[in-house]
Amino acid sequence: MRLDVFFTPNQVKPIETAGRLVVIVDVLRASTTVATALGNGARTVIPVEGADEVITRSRDFARSQILLAGEHKMYPITGFDIGNSPQAFTPAVVEGKTILITTTNGTRTLLGVQNARDIVIASYVNFSAVLAMMKVAASSNTDIAIICAGEEGSFTLEDAACAGRYVRAIPKRADSIQTNDAAAASVVIEKKYGDNIAKVFKESSHGQALKSAGFGDDLAAAAQVDSYPVVPIYQDRQITKLGPERAR
Repeated sequence: MRLDVFFTPNQVKPIETAGRLVVIVDVLRASTTVATALGNGARTVIPVEGADEVITRSRDFARSQILLAGEHKMYPITGFDIGNSPQAFTPAVVEGKTILITTTNGTRTLLGVQNARDIVIASYVNFSAVLAMMKVAASSNTDIAIICAGEEGSFTLEDAACAGRYVRAIPKRADSIQTNDAAAASVVIEKKYGDNIAKVFKESSHGQALKSAGFGDDLAAAAQVDSYPVVPIYQDRQITKLGPERAR
């Protein structure tokens, strides 16, 4: 089977996601936020392309049932209920809610995937839960593609390091798994930092930008490995928590 990493969405061709388990990584912050929301009891998360579509889609719901969420260039969107800071998605705020969300990188990456077998959302906060699903896929010879959201089409250190953590953790027998160069490079990056995720964020340009913009607490939240042990799975235009009723 193949295990490939793509450092930006624009590197991905449709043939490289067709029939595969696709893992979307946007550590700072969409992946972390989605896992946090579902871990804290949100009913579902609906990713959409932009703020205007969030407003349009919201008309299909009773206002009390939904939260309008998202960011543009890191900052919350004016008029929305909540931004993209994972710590804001507390049980008191999100429990039982449908969340309509748009972000600069993560949601667009997700919506661009074509013909995948399954699409899951991965980060450090739900690392082991997603890894377990990836191991099952690997053991059944299902190809896997890890797509890093990056930052407006550019490479990001934090997404690459997180991808490398997954690549390293997949059990490999000799010649049983083929990887691309980006997967090998992600492992090199991950080995450099190891468990020092705070250092990854400190040295990444996007981490620095978030801290300068006043979102330093989000970095600490995003570094908490396995704090939300859920598998967010995208199907039928919405993200829900994988459970017995959605088991693969």
